[in-house]
Amino acid sequence: MAQATKPVSQVVQWNRTLLVIVRTPGAQPTTIHPTRSFAIMHAAIYDAVNAIDATHKPYLVRLSGSHFASQEAAAAAAAHEVLVKLYPNFQATLDAQFQQALAQLPNGGKADGISIGNTVADRILALRNNDGSNTQPIPYVFGNAPGDYQSTPPNFSKQPQFTHWSRVTPFALESANQFGPGGPPALISDRYSDAFNQIKSLGIAGSTTATADEALTGRFWNGAIQNYWNEIAQTASVADNLTTAENARLFALLNLSFADGVIAFYDAKYTYNFWRPVTAIRAAATDGNPETEAHPNWLPEVGNTAPDPSYPGAHAVISPAGAEVLSSFFRKRHFEFSVTSEVMPGVDRSFASFPAAAEEATLSRIFAGQHFLFDLTTGQRLGSDVADFVVDNFLTSRDRDD
Repeated sequence: MAQATKPVSQVVQWNRTLLVIVRTPGAQPTTIHPTRSFAIMHAAIYDAVNAIDATHKPYLVRLSGSHFASQEAAAAAAAHEVLVKLYPNFQATLDAQFQQALAQLPNGGKADGISIGNTVADRILALRNNDGSNTQPIPYVFGNAPGDYQSTPPNFSKQPQFTHWSRVTPFALESANQFGPGGPPALISDRYSDAFNQIKSLGIAGSTTATADEALTGRFWNGAIQNYWNEIAQTASVADNLTTAENARLFALLNLSFADGVIAFYDAKYTYNFWRPVTAIRAAATDGNPETEAHPNWLPEVGNTAPDPSYPGAHAVISPAGAEVLSSFFRKRHFEFSVTSEVMPGVDRSFASFPAAAEEATLSRIFAGQHFLFDLTTGQRLGSDVADFVVDNFLTSRDRDD
């Protein structure tokens, strides 16, 4: 294994640490999306490491660091400082990890690296302090017209989640609706009825139409999708033996794209307030479309439905964004890799490319009974647009012509 020959980069180690935190029940505030924490931490790591490496343009914090300062110490210090501030209940664990990390690093330039990391982290945190993430969610009033988003069975939630998130200041986008999509198809359209009948058949619990592998796919990806893609990036990083500076840039591009993708898709979700398939299928008699037929007891393959509107799909935004960042970063490398499920411990699936994983993760939402096909195709465009914008305009080489 790579770890036997070379210690895993501090960038990857702290990404793993944050994954452990957000997977801990009750650790993540319910009204703050976890992608914000990943973006802040990796932005701080990037600006700290880049202050020393000095090959790319800074994200937000411009520091003149000594080229002899330790990049690994800077990365560890920046990550530690951010996480202690965002997750104070984990301070003892984080302090222990930080001390252990420092003990493994050579002494040369360590103190300078720590100083740079702490300085950058505090500045990034200060710049995000009033970004709108701490405001209370906006109370939601469910509609009752055909097509309106409604609370979904069987887990009828009290309130839809992240109703305020489109008002959070983006990390890179100019506005939440910079790439805002048009609306979903009309209920009486062929596009709607085709998508309706597809998920009605393939996404129902115990479907007799979906293959065993399709049903497994729906369950496999039914977790926090950004976590899967951070782990895919870890796999690629270790396999390619990336430098500290390369890791800092890769994970920053990835998580800035995810954070802004989430802000963008919540803006679209709460602009169109489109009903979820479980509601649409149970209430099909009201949609005015003769090609759709109601199934009053229909439930999705994965049981519950996420408590927010259907259009566009989150997996469909995050997965193409992840594939876009990774494909652009590892331009000439062919990757074959395995992914472990977030919700099915020990279950892996293998892929020959980043786009192949993104396509499966996206389409899995039909087999999970969560999303119409048009939720997904619209999400794919949105995710790709956000990632392209981030990659083209942020953390670029100092040598690149503007």
